Amino acid sequence: MLPRFPIPWRNNLKEIERMTEITHLRTIRSFVLREGRMTEGQKKAIANHWPIFGLEREQGLLNFEQVFGRNAPTILEIGFGMGQSLLEQALAHPERNYIGIEVHRPGIGTLLKAMAENNVQNVRLYNDDGVAVLKECIGDQSLTGFQLFFPDPWHKKRHHKRRIVQNEFVQLVRQKLSLGGLFHLATDWQNYAEHMMELMEVAPGFKNKFGAKAFAKDTFGRPHTKFEARGQRLGHGVWDLVYERVS
Repeated sequence: MLPRFPIPWRNNLKEIERMTEITHLRTIRSFVLREGRMTEGQKKAIANHWPIFGLEREQGLLNFEQVFGRNAPTILEIGFGMGQSLLEQALAHPERNYIGIEVHRPGIGTLLKAMAENNVQNVRLYNDDGVAVLKECIGDQSLTGFQLFFPDPWHKKRHHKRRIVQNEFVQLVRQKLSLGGLFHLATDWQNYAEHMMELMEVAPGFKNKFGAKAFAKDTFGRPHTKFEARGQRLGHGVWDLVYERVS
């Protein structure tokens, strides 16, 4: 059933279809909010550092130059977990800006604490729904790179509709990437890797950086994490995919 819209929109089929797509992206969530207990260190880090490095969706469309105080290539990551990988990238590439989005506050607190300890200045964070932030806060063709590492695989078939990597999401990412920008995905679930590959290989505007139907030969600069190491100990493989926006 289509969502209800104001009367003037009901005769505009294309507008209704567009809003239905947006509603689908927002209402079928790809995550479950499990807050968990926060340590005193995480709470303190949020209290002290969120006013400096935190962003709010209510601020609307971002001006990267104002937010970071400079013009620089900007990479966005949805679901950075506890922030280990994002921190390592920011330290290794001080010439880049990084925007991280995470719904779980313990991860936000842990990353803010590590940023303060390492004097990291080139990262800004959202504690929000990544799809909503993309839609409302990130300008079209403004990103150099987009990262999605180890999203929830929703491994049961009846839950596959909740996977974040769907056609609508892929085209939203394309909209936000500049030409030549890279979409880097990684998962430790083979079925999800195959799902990602199937969608991305036919997604308009993207080209596989490693050749048709090829996974990346290495991590393509993605740092190894404790989460990844745990999965490998359990016998999980890891698959990276890198696609360039070409149109």
